[in-house]
Amino acid sequence: MPARKSTLFAAAFAAALSSAAGPATGPAAAADLDIPVLVPVTGFLALEGTSQRNGAVLAIRHAPEGLSVRSEVIDTGTSPEGAVTALVRAAGRGAPTAVAASMLGTQMLAMLPLADEYGIPLVTVSGTASITERGNPWVFRFFPGDGVTKTAHARYVAEELGKRRPAVIYQTTAYGQSGQAHLRDAFAKLGVEPVFEEGVDPGIRDMLPVLTKAMAADPDVLVLHLHSGPTALFVRQAAAMNPGVPIVAGSAMHQPSTAALLEPTELKGVCAETSASPVSGGSPEMERFTAEYRAAFGTEPDAFALGQYDGIRMVLDAAAKGADTPEAVRDALAKGTYGGLAMTYRSDGRGNMAHSAVIVCYDGTSRVPAVVKRYDVAP
Repeated sequence: MPARKSTLFAAAFAAALSSAAGPATGPAAAADLDIPVLVPVTGFLALEGTSQRNGAVLAIRHAPEGLSVRSEVIDTGTSPEGAVTALVRAAGRGAPTAVAASMLGTQMLAMLPLADEYGIPLVTVSGTASITERGNPWVFRFFPGDGVTKTAHARYVAEELGKRRPAVIYQTTAYGQSGQAHLRDAFAKLGVEPVFEEGVDPGIRDMLPVLTKAMAADPDVLVLHLHSGPTALFVRQAAAMNPGVPIVAGSAMHQPSTAALLEPTELKGVCAETSASPVSGGSPEMERFTAEYRAAFGTEPDAFALGQYDGIRMVLDAAAKGADTPEAVRDALAKGTYGGLAMTYRSDGRGNMAHSAVIVCYDGTSRVPAVVKRYDVAP
């Protein structure tokens, strides 16, 4: 093991991250795979990270016959250091076949150099655009990037709702800043200029100040790009204020775990962009996935779980067809096409595998949204 790797590996064990053994399923067979799940299940991204973990775990449980899969879930927290340490720890056991990697953009950016050095495919549902803009051949994103989702977000606001004066509230994380930049570009192409833009820290516990300032700018729609908890807090306080303008939120709002924090009446007229909404149904295969997810985890699946499920399923499909090394898996992901539950995935040459987005809306009577618009983008 190179000196750098040895040093980092020792540091990883010294850090003594919390971990939980994930299921290793499938009959003993010729192909033995190692697919660690390195995601945030604590901290401000716990809701999204838990969905991501569950999707990966369910896919591994459904490994094709003939594959033996070893897996471990390691909580990365939300710091870049936590993600790096988790990857070093996983790599220290031998070269993983692939890794289910954190959806948090800052963590992905920290993991990319090590993935390149170790030669490990990272399969993620991170929406942060820049992770696939650095020429790293080892990253594969199974959730549409901001270039797809924010374009759909802005088009729905301008073309379907006919709004021209959006107030944009975004998170001050890499995720939030990436989304805000793409929203600004998408609105500009539509001839729309936001009347208000402000970033908020994910730790803020009162959205009333930013909501009050946004409404003072006289917007005709509130456009959110926030994580799950802040989204729920904002929607609840907006419902109490009754500002009289619609809310079109980011993908965090489509999550059943976010909707569960709100009363159905508080969701009336609220819409969100996402890649898919498993709880909304749409096909027998989607409904079967949702039923299995509920049985396994006692909660509702979201698009992050589904995207990670599809991503790991594509890895397993490639392995079942003979790709049993990290390099072979990388090549299969880079060159292949896979019909997943959410959409058909194929790389655009930079690791962006997902090229569709949908808009979902709540009617105020339940926490299950309806899919109202779909946007497909040619890779």
